[in-house]
Amino acid sequence: MTMLFLDTSAYSLLEGGHAEAGRNVRVAKKLALPVIVVGELMYGFELGNRKAENLAKLAQFMQAPRIHVIPVNYETCDWYARLYASLRKKGRPIPVNDIWIAALCWQHGGTLLTADAHFLDLPQIMVRHLVI
Repeated sequence: MTMLFLDTSAYSLLEGGHAEAGRNVRVAKKLALPVIVVGELMYGFELGNRKAENLAKLAQFMQAPRIHVIPVNYETCDWYARLYASLRKKGRPIPVNDIWIAALCWQHGGTLLTADAHFLDLPQIMVRHLVI
């Protein structure tokens, strides 16, 4: 299996005990956490009542040997631009952060684990859609 990329919804479901998210994560040999997802999670923690607890859980999760935090680089910008242009031409916009997440997934040949159906509009990436 290729690297399994978690988006923000997948991480949240995993932390919440969602069975299918847990199964997908357990069988993956390599897990990718896009840096954009880390930022979205930290933003959510900032607004919540359990910031310290959630930050500690995230830090522990990211320290696992099979977790790879994937940064954006110059090459990612090309993947992002192509995805964004494709969506715009189709008239199917999605949130900008999700385009960056998809671009990283496409760049690295990964499969995206998500509960967000709008990722299914991107034929460029493999998606495992979680049902809530």
